[in-house]
Amino acid sequence: METRQWVLDSRPVGEPSAENFRLETAELDDPGPREVVVRTLYQSVDPYMRGRMRDAESYAEPWDVGDPMRAAVVGEVVESRHPRFERGDVVQGEGLYWAEHAVADGDDLRRVDPSLAPVSTALGILGMPGVTGYYGLLDVGEPRPGDTVVVSAAAGAVGSVVGQLARLNGCRVVGIAGADEKLEWLTDDLGFDAAINYKTEDVHARLREETDGIDVYYDNVGGDVTDAVWDLLALRCRVVVCGQIAQYNATEVPTGPRKLAKLIETRGRVEGVLVRDYDAEQWREAITRLAGWIGEDEVRYRENVVEGFENAPDAFLGLFEGVNLGKQVVKVADAEYADL
Repeated sequence: METRQWVLDSRPVGEPSAENFRLETAELDDPGPREVVVRTLYQSVDPYMRGRMRDAESYAEPWDVGDPMRAAVVGEVVESRHPRFERGDVVQGEGLYWAEHAVADGDDLRRVDPSLAPVSTALGILGMPGVTGYYGLLDVGEPRPGDTVVVSAAAGAVGSVVGQLARLNGCRVVGIAGADEKLEWLTDDLGFDAAINYKTEDVHARLREETDGIDVYYDNVGGDVTDAVWDLLALRCRVVVCGQIAQYNATEVPTGPRKLAKLIETRGRVEGVLVRDYDAEQWREAITRLAGWIGEDEVRYRENVVEGFENAPDAFLGLFEGVNLGKQVVKVADAEYADL
């Protein structure tokens, strides 16, 4: 079987461009024992992928030039040599290719329940971003009723979950995003108490107006936004470091860390969150609870679906232009065998 796949054609310098990607046709291997052939229905694009496009000196796990790029994928099983799966099952895998088909180890796949929500949500609120937000806030951030929680990139796939879970935990929630449309969604639909446009407003000044000390800061961006937050951290604050998209295209390593003296004053704690630290049972717990809140309309989500496999690089580049509201996914194909 032949399949189309996107490969890393060259390493970007600064912000990536379409020239860094190449579409090619490859021959798919036959599945071995406990392997399945997955036909991609939806493919994720995520900011962390920019780090994988760097060389080994600047990133620990880079992609090699000429190799297929990898992504989280939702797909249908078209052939199986694994006892848990049969043709028509919908599955989700974290390390598959930017490809229309892939051979995957069935032990690394999880089954997707189409009755919970559209299967594309297995790449968003019911997948890695949702689980990241769930444990990043509840396990690392430890929100308490009455806390003030500030979330950067608040209209993204992770940030929008974090803010809503903070609200459900009785916190005052302030989101930071880059477009007025996003601010309206945060406050009008998701129940954030306030939202700040970092492109048009003085973030530090607005945070002083909206907060009396920040108990939990969920950091998805780093850079100037985080600098604006830092001076307003409260006593015993918790800073959750999830992403640093403001620095992913930097051609030089930023100096730092800066302003650490504030942690002495506040006796604060800074901790990173990495979703792969949580096991399959913990993923099931998070997804079950998130699906329940969605069913009760306590938690809402948005998806920005880019149609067409050939448009996957454009969907990825859009992440750095701030065009997505909620989770950015690529629709690759309709199901042939799955009952959706």
